[in-house]
Amino acid sequence: MINKMKALFTEEQGQGMTEYGLVLGVIAVAAVAVLFLLGDEIQTMFNEVLANVQSRAGATTTTTP
Repeated sequence: MINKMKALFTEEQGQGMTEYGLVLGVIAVAAVAVLFLLGDEIQTMFNEVLANVQSRAGATTTTTP
């Protein structure tokens, strides 16, 4: 029984996948934090781009040949 308990702590099989999972989790938390902190600025930037595209599209479609 003691040998089986020792084997649980010394076994390294699957360790790599666990580390990849932890790294992926940290990256996901960081991405969510960045989106949370910069969300308003990103939304403003996309709204400006959208308005610019719509104004240019409207300018090209209102001209008559």
